[in-house]
Amino acid sequence: MAKGLDVGTMNILSGRQEGAETVFVQQRNSFVEIEYSDMAEQMLSRSEVLHIRKDDKVYVVGDDALNFANIFNKETRRPMQHGILSSEEASAIPMIKLITEQVVGEPSKPNERLFYSSPADPIDSPLTTLYHEKTLESMLGDMGYDPEPINEGMAVIYSELADNNFTGLGISFGAGMTNVCLAYYAVPVMKFSIARGGDWVDEQTAQATGTPVDKVTSIKEDDFELDFRTDVGGVEGALAIYYENLLDYVIENITREVDEEDVEEGLDVPVVVTGGTSSPNGFEDLFADHLADANIPFSISGVRSAEEPMYSVASGALVAARSEEGEEESAGGSEPAAEEAAPESED
Repeated sequence: MAKGLDVGTMNILSGRQEGAETVFVQQRNSFVEIEYSDMAEQMLSRSEVLHIRKDDKVYVVGDDALNFANIFNKETRRPMQHGILSSEEASAIPMIKLITEQVVGEPSKPNERLFYSSPADPIDSPLTTLYHEKTLESMLGDMGYDPEPINEGMAVIYSELADNNFTGLGISFGAGMTNVCLAYYAVPVMKFSIARGGDWVDEQTAQATGTPVDKVTSIKEDDFELDFRTDVGGVEGALAIYYENLLDYVIENITREVDEEDVEEGLDVPVVVTGGTSSPNGFEDLFADHLADANIPFSISGVRSAEEPMYSVASGALVAARSEEGEEESAGGSEPAAEEAAPESED
């Protein structure tokens, strides 16, 4: 058994294979602080709300955090910011550990193989991902897993482009970052991230409209469409403006980062977009329209969205984990056969 884990700024998701089906488990990567009382903690426990108590505070964690934030008119807090562990949140590591434990569960066997997503270093920010990656590796190892990081953009390629020999451009539009990977027969030709994603869209929209960020997030996740028919003065109109700006920024950086010498002449590849930020209806068409006008040194055969954008990275991490687990089992299975054959050759 092997597992894949998508450690995202907004959500943490795991994927595992059960028979012919892939089972996903998801929790929102956030928490909210409320005042402690015996009654409050009893009600939370009875309602099976994920929470922990620390001194005179109770922290509601995961999916319920956003609901509690809206009820008590508070902002949720995040263990991660800009795609990596937040340096400004003192509770980041214990909170993300609690959420991850709920999502991934206990290993089915000692040192179960687990691939977890890790972003590339952003090209437009001094942030580095090394501390984030190594901290997660240590945390997952302590939980009993044998963890291995996988580039988030490459996970998209594994998940969505098997029918094209793992060749194409995979783009994961996450909350904290956008990850880009161009691969040729499963070999990355280009991979990078930019420090803008769904959070940037929400923050800019909140600032422009005077709306709390969590409220903007709720509106975006509730049937928001990129149809540009909404009033410009409202939250949905502002969301559309900043979504379009984000796409132009991503395409601008792809054009800048592609090295023509590394691209095979006449290369014609599909583009697949995924991640929670790519979920609104109309995203795929809008991105295709803007990409068509870009000066990119390879041809685009088409743009499509992942069938399940939220689960794509976890699914790709699972594909990589199962593939490596299978190779290890095959290698391990060949050794006894060689040992059994040796005595015969000596006789």
